[in-house]
Amino acid sequence: MNILILSAGTRDKVVQYFKKEVGAKGKVVATDCSNLAPAVYDADKFYLVPRITAPEYLDVILDICKKEHIDGVFSLIDPELSLLAKERERFLAVGTTPIISDYDLVETCFDKYRMYQLLRKMQIPTGRCYPDKETFYRAVEQGEISYPVFVKPVKGSASLHINKVESPKEIEVLYDLHDDLMIQEYMDGQEYGADVYIDMISGKCVSLFVKKKIKMRAGETDKSVSYKDEKLFGLIRDFVEACGFRGMIDIDIFEIEGTYYISEVNPRFGGGYPHAYACGVNMPAAILRNLEGQENEPAIGDYAEHVCMMKYNEIAVRDMSGEEIVP
Repeated sequence: MNILILSAGTRDKVVQYFKKEVGAKGKVVATDCSNLAPAVYDADKFYLVPRITAPEYLDVILDICKKEHIDGVFSLIDPELSLLAKERERFLAVGTTPIISDYDLVETCFDKYRMYQLLRKMQIPTGRCYPDKETFYRAVEQGEISYPVFVKPVKGSASLHINKVESPKEIEVLYDLHDDLMIQEYMDGQEYGADVYIDMISGKCVSLFVKKKIKMRAGETDKSVSYKDEKLFGLIRDFVEACGFRGMIDIDIFEIEGTYYISEVNPRFGGGYPHAYACGVNMPAAILRNLEGQENEPAIGDYAEHVCMMKYNEIAVRDMSGEEIVP
């Protein structure tokens, strides 16, 4: 059983988890466009590849899949997920299964206004969103919403260019600086993150881990504590199964006065997944079982509560003598 992890970057833990679960049954291969990406050195083998915008990128990855007899492939960065989903048939043709939801669903996840519309259609609580500033100003005049609000890109990740604003003047400045923005209701409540695995064969939600976010850094969870609530489990399970998600996804949720609001959905491993794995929520093992043709049995909330995760900084040192450094 051979796994390919694309754009491994600094996600050392994910590479390590797959190496542990694959064991002697196969190998873990990683890629990145930089040889200063520390996670690639935790893999059994790694390839330095072009940037994903390069015309030859897809062919390079498919060649790796053929050469290394890759059974399953996934990416750890948002820009690559749409490519994997869109080119699913080309991967399947070389014997490799992309571990990703279907293309339309992935695109919906990356378009925050489309996701908002989907959640509203499904009658799932979510913060109000406005596709342009004129619609928002009318809503303010009608008393539908008030400041502060978030101004953010319709498509974006890692919390880039997200601003909390208090006035129309600030909105005008941001709209002058950036294109393709939207305005979202400011959610003033407790934030949670959910790591979810939907079985690729049955389509059932089989693993679900929720963490209460204590501190954030650069758009990722820095400190968190494991949390359980059957009401929240049910909301997430019903949502992901009704949508038709497959594989691992990461969901951001807010709780305000006892109501849970789904905020964003990312169709990949979240940055806080190591917390789930440390608590026994083993998604790499679930992926391997699916790739072997086995369905996973549901184990929703099968972990201990009140377990804290605290990220800390590490460094990787490597002698690069004789190598060209590719940043």
